Amino acid sequence: MSSLTTEQIAELLLGVARAQLAMADAIESSKAGFKATHLRSNVESAARIKMNRPETLADFPSRLLLQMLGRNAPTQAAVTVALKALLNAPSAAAPVDSGDSLDMTK
Repeated sequence: MSSLTTEQIAELLLGVARAQLAMADAIESSKAGFKATHLRSNVESAARIKMNRPETLADFPSRLLLQMLGRNAPTQAAVTVALKALLNAPSAAAPVDSGDSLDMTK
């Protein structure tokens, strides 16, 4: 199996965010106000944007969905740049090697 590039991962994340947005739009069409009253606050909690912490890779998909809920959806180029910055950022704590790492190359 070949390894994924950052651009491919960005494209995949955008596709997932579009699918999530389609689900939210479907619910919104049957229950007006769903996105504003229920969805946005829960996604903000998942994105941990109110915690004043640096953005992490785990928060990135939720933050991407929040951007999709706004007026201007992010472009693949912007997502790729943000993803590269996250992947190249020094981690706050050194990872602990428990021997249970996932090897995606098999």
